[in-house]
Amino acid sequence: MRLTLTVILQVLLLQASAQALFEMPTGVSSRLSSFENPNGVKANGGRTNKTAKGNAFEVLHGGQTKTLLDISGQGTIQRIWLTIDQNPVKLRALRLQMYWDKATKPAVDVPLGDFFLYNVGKQVAFESALFSTGEGRSFNCYIPMPFRKAARIVIVNEGVEAAKFFYDVDFLLQPVKPAAMYFHAYWTRQQSGKLGDDFVILPKLSGKGRFLGMSVGLITDPAYGTSWWGEGEVKMYLDGDGPYPTINGTGAEDYIGSAWGLGAFTHQFQGAPVAIDSTGQFCFYRWHIPDAIYFNKDIRVTIQQIGGWGKKELQQLIDRGVNLKPVTIDAPGKFVRLFELEKYPALNDPSLPDGWVNFFRIDDYASVSYLYLDKPSSDLPPLAGVEARVKNLQRKR
Repeated sequence: MRLTLTVILQVLLLQASAQALFEMPTGVSSRLSSFENPNGVKANGGRTNKTAKGNAFEVLHGGQTKTLLDISGQGTIQRIWLTIDQNPVKLRALRLQMYWDKATKPAVDVPLGDFFLYNVGKQVAFESALFSTGEGRSFNCYIPMPFRKAARIVIVNEGVEAAKFFYDVDFLLQPVKPAAMYFHAYWTRQQSGKLGDDFVILPKLSGKGRFLGMSVGLITDPAYGTSWWGEGEVKMYLDGDGPYPTINGTGAEDYIGSAWGLGAFTHQFQGAPVAIDSTGQFCFYRWHIPDAIYFNKDIRVTIQQIGGWGKKELQQLIDRGVNLKPVTIDAPGKFVRLFELEKYPALNDPSLPDGWVNFFRIDDYASVSYLYLDKPSSDLPPLAGVEARVKNLQRKR
């Protein structure tokens, strides 16, 4: 019988933590917050409708805010599950916020759907080390989130459609180790810009911490036809890096452990739940769990907006006035770096060989960065308004 990689990893993790499974920690209490028992109050669950399932969900109307958790003390959130009657616009309009230790600025302030990898409004069943969905209809997060003084989670409906909202927040009341850091998440989107500018996944962030990874949603510009979008390299600028990063990848699909293009796949630490060439919709993720990314002073993360296509096909786009700029030509036995030539040439210059051409382009990117930081709030920019978040999204999945 052949074991899948997922089963093998689960067995190894179970063996490594076997002792922890049967040992009773000191000073710990298990809790679950839901509409049936907000904040997981001891011996207070399921009281509505004379205990006969009276409050499994609530309706979140446009402009309304609901508190999912608001507790004081020390502890760790272990798991978050929720579901709503969903569509892409609603998923972007709902705003998920998490506050630690009574900070006035949220450490997590992101669109609900993007946080759970619904970055392009489409999702399929998948399982990864940090997130999963059984059938593409649920949202599960397993990222541990410690807090020392307090934890508050709220959901804000900034759209016009009501949402039928179900949720669980599973957490432990327990002492938190001094070295424990606070969980943060940051969302951003870029639909336009200047050719050659990288998409900034995480702006420069000061502090000490660990970059857990990212989820990225991409909708390609149809002006580029069926050309390949994913030649851009992921760059991580760490601890005072100047114009050149310490960590530099080789391409978008390479970053998530694939190669030579990108089809749909989902693994524990990397994957692409959505990869639809016909509609130009892609969603991919990478979790830096076995390959930790630490920073001691600051971090900044970007990805280049570079695609590729055959020289002849790309010249046809140039002749139609499509916004692009060739970067390199990969020809048999010859690799031409166009920016290193004495004079930057036109692509149809007869001295240039035929081959695969990488080129600057601009597409619709949205991303969530996941990280731990040594403080409960940060100096990251605030979440964009709902109009910018939902612009050009189709309501149907």
